[in-house]
Amino acid sequence: MSTKDYLEKDYYKVLGVSKDAKPEEIKKAFRKLAREYHPDQNKTNADAEAKFKEISEANSILSDPAKRKEYDEARSLFGGGGFRFPGAGQGGGPSMDDLFRGAGDSGLGDLLGGLFGGGATTRRASRGPRRGSDIEGEVTIDFADALAGSTVSLQTTSDAACATCHGTGARPGTQPKVCPVCQGSGMQTSTSGGVFAVSEPCRECRGRGMIVEDPCPTCHGSGRGTSTRTMQVRIPAGVTDGQRIRIKGKGGAGENSGAAGDLYVLVHVRPHKLFGRKGDHLTLTVPVTFAEAALGADIQVPTLDGGPVRLKIPAGTPNGRTFRVRSRGVKGGAAEGDMLVTVSVEVPTRLSDEAKAALVDFQSLAGGPDPRAAMLGGA
Repeated sequence: MSTKDYLEKDYYKVLGVSKDAKPEEIKKAFRKLAREYHPDQNKTNADAEAKFKEISEANSILSDPAKRKEYDEARSLFGGGGFRFPGAGQGGGPSMDDLFRGAGDSGLGDLLGGLFGGGATTRRASRGPRRGSDIEGEVTIDFADALAGSTVSLQTTSDAACATCHGTGARPGTQPKVCPVCQGSGMQTSTSGGVFAVSEPCRECRGRGMIVEDPCPTCHGSGRGTSTRTMQVRIPAGVTDGQRIRIKGKGGAGENSGAAGDLYVLVHVRPHKLFGRKGDHLTLTVPVTFAEAALGADIQVPTLDGGPVRLKIPAGTPNGRTFRVRSRGVKGGAAEGDMLVTVSVEVPTRLSDEAKAALVDFQSLAGGPDPRAAMLGGA
């Protein structure tokens, strides 16, 4: 997360949604913008790459209920003008991540911790390891690759330590120093009449716990930068359209030796010209002639993973009847699917005089009751 993001960036505006937007609205808005600004679709447009990073960052916050709650609380508490940081709006200002680290793992709860503490207390919070942010990407694969599994190339953009200062925030060759006021905790505690104890970000270091006397010229003291990389991602066999795959440890880099975040890949599957899918089963519609349906026939039907197979059509098969071909569906996982073949009886649109005469003879010889008699009798 970049410096001052929680205070200055309106993630709802970035995604074009309202502050009370439901999770599905946020997801839909992100997908639309991600497709529009994805670097693969805008290889010569540097602004599109920056926009893609911005919407990915917004989605990583608003799609996570815990992060979204923290973001909303932070903006409500600090964004309304009731609390201002010295030097706000300039490079090197505090980020909300720094404030939360200074306040401990409990976040905003500890930011106001000690409210009923009964007296002045001093609490040191260590700047320990911090897990990297989760990032999200999208891929589109063919129908056959979704069933068999595939390895795809994916370009991602995420938050990372500044390449110039390696995350210290200080100009190369210099080091930040521990804040002498808060002793590195990033927090100060004040009392009111000896009854209330209120913790607030240290005004000397602006909640960071460290003072950068000579800021890095690249990140302006924030210690954070942007990392764009291309990686090979394995899509497992049997993945469905719209499925979200988690790849552990392939997200944003952590801070202070913290673990990397995770990568979430949203998979889109191109439709097949012949086959469909119903859970673990493949679906296929096969045309047959009226004669084949009436008299019965042995026909050949295609399969996705090999040559055609023989299918017996019994005499008198009605239009729309479905047959099951065992073990020709989705492979992999605990279950093995089948192929469901639905018969579509084709009615000829052009008949010779001989064919018409033959059908008239057939109709008179076949006889039988009126198939609509029951409908007409009940009307």
